[in-house]
Amino acid sequence: MSGSSAIEWTEATWNPTTGCNRISSGCDNCYALVLAKRLKGMGQAKYQTDGDPVTSGPGFGVSIHPSALDEPRRWKKPRVVFVNSMSDLFHAKVPLDFVKDVFQVIEETPRHTYQVLTKRPSRVRKIADQLPWPSNLWLGTSVESTDVLHRVDDLRSVPAAVKFISAEPLLGSIRTIDLQSIDWLIAGGESGPHFRAADPCWFRELRDACRSQDTAFFFKQWGGRSPKANGRLLDGRTWDEMPGDLVAI
Repeated sequence: MSGSSAIEWTEATWNPTTGCNRISSGCDNCYALVLAKRLKGMGQAKYQTDGDPVTSGPGFGVSIHPSALDEPRRWKKPRVVFVNSMSDLFHAKVPLDFVKDVFQVIEETPRHTYQVLTKRPSRVRKIADQLPWPSNLWLGTSVESTDVLHRVDDLRSVPAAVKFISAEPLLGSIRTIDLQSIDWLIAGGESGPHFRAADPCWFRELRDACRSQDTAFFFKQWGGRSPKANGRLLDGRTWDEMPGDLVAI
């Protein structure tokens, strides 16, 4: 799936790869896995490969799509683009040469801003010296609990112009997080029929950590049975800071 996006912190999605597998607790109720199964049933070509029946499933086998590489080149108007909303570019099954192809497209289309989010920053760290790092590429990692705080250190070591953290779905307190060299943090609760409720204190801890460490803070949602179920207000206001914003105190 590519095109416009309803995700609050981006404008468009681009999926040169599809498919993934569960690797941590944040993946338990993966929206992309459920959507891929539906798209497979609808006959969409990108989602006909099945993954591991335990960790992924119908329509969610890791696949690369060279035909999708030209899509951003055809977008004339500048966009903020979430790369691989339906996959992880740094999955071990995505060949390094294809990762390079994706980075080349990013480098060749400086009018767009690309947000690449991964749960596998350790692979990024290992191959970082083989990739270009254009200024329009933002790299983020998912941190849903203290169990995966080590991902932040891997992210910190990568020469991306903007580094960000997605604490969504937030499943516990991560108040000890070190935000040194982290430009942006997105926080949000889980949504869907099996959502795990979040404690409001967990979000306040992250907001306060961002403000004390000069990191932009974006509160995406409380979560619930649907993404919009409980709104986006935290302590009576929205928090929509982006990298580069001045934090008003």
